[in-house]
Amino acid sequence: MPQLTLRQIEVIRAVVLTGTITGAARMLNVSPPGISRLVKHTEESLGVRLFERRGSVYVPASEATAIFDQIGRVFSGVENLNRAVDSLQRGEAVDLSFASAPSVAQFIAARAVRPVRQRYPDLFIDLNILKIEETIDYLMLDRGEFVLMSSAVENAGISNDIAARGRLAAIVPEGHALAGRNEVSVHDLIRYPMIGVDPKDPYGQVCAFPLQQAGLPVRYSMRGRFAQTVVSLVRHGLGVAVIDEFSVAELYMPGVVRLRLTEEAPITIYIVTKTGRVLSPFAEYALLQLRRELQRATESRPWEQRKAR
Repeated sequence: MPQLTLRQIEVIRAVVLTGTITGAARMLNVSPPGISRLVKHTEESLGVRLFERRGSVYVPASEATAIFDQIGRVFSGVENLNRAVDSLQRGEAVDLSFASAPSVAQFIAARAVRPVRQRYPDLFIDLNILKIEETIDYLMLDRGEFVLMSSAVENAGISNDIAARGRLAAIVPEGHALAGRNEVSVHDLIRYPMIGVDPKDPYGQVCAFPLQQAGLPVRYSMRGRFAQTVVSLVRHGLGVAVIDEFSVAELYMPGVVRLRLTEEAPITIYIVTKTGRVLSPFAEYALLQLRRELQRATESRPWEQRKAR
């Protein structure tokens, strides 16, 4: 039994909409003889008259009404499909959920989200701030697609991929005795009240590493839970600190002077995901932007720019 092809359906609909072979050809951007031959072949193969010819005008035959009704439904379905594709491309009715350590979230993640919003204007974005101990539940319970952390997460169901490698920096208040330098050592910093994160915390351990390597005691006059708290305390003149460069990656940071740390003190940012999970196109694009922003932060260090001047 002969069946209609999608091309035949498209041509028949074009003839119905325009009423002429010439109009259908123009609509489909093909030659009129090709349209005419296809209509004739379709009628002959089906054994059904589809159109009544009234001069150059083609009128749907009354006996083919059921066929034209179904063709209308087919194209209505196609239009709905195209609308669904367009909505997906724009991010409409879908969401992107991911999380980040506080050190990356404030500046890096915020900058990376901007091109994601520009590309997917209707995408709902849910950005969470997590500590490392909250990461496993967040991923294993599918609350989000990925997490950016400054330490790898040890779990059989979790995968860790390196997003960027950076280094630690020193920060001091504006007007501080060390503020005029371009580079300082932990031996310089320890002469002043120091602010930090609990060394038992994975992030705090990273920041305390250069002090420990130098054989110096890790004594803080004040402690904060997050990097942003440490930065705020330094800004208000309450002490100096060792911190990761991504936490202070903003171009302008009034009240804070960022200095190169003499000691080699690396920090690695990891993309943490649930093993085996296939990321959405939105998550993949967000990760691309996050990697770019992390890389830019390591290429525009304030102390290197001052040295170049």
